[in-house]
Amino acid sequence: MKAKREYRDRDEIDVSVLDALVDRQHDGMTVFELRSHVEVEIDALEDALAGLKEDDLIVVEQPSRSRTVIKPADRVVPDPEDLADDPSLVEELRRRLPF
Repeated sequence: MKAKREYRDRDEIDVSVLDALVDRQHDGMTVFELRSHVEVEIDALEDALAGLKEDDLIVVEQPSRSRTVIKPADRVVPDPEDLADDPSLVEELRRRLPF
């Protein structure tokens, strides 16, 4: 699953982080898990997380003393109804091309 369309115009790293977090929205991810999904240097990931936190697009929780988990803000996660209305690439091509 991907983040809502209105958040996709951000930096590529930001969008990758949001997409990874939306995929695991209930469990969240640690910084190390995010790094393995986004595959960027730790400094770039930290900058992206700082910007996302500043814009209130992520939530940082500490369910236990030894673990910090990052989750997407609720407004970033698309509604299931919106996903059903989002046309697939094939459907979009069929609509635009005269077949």
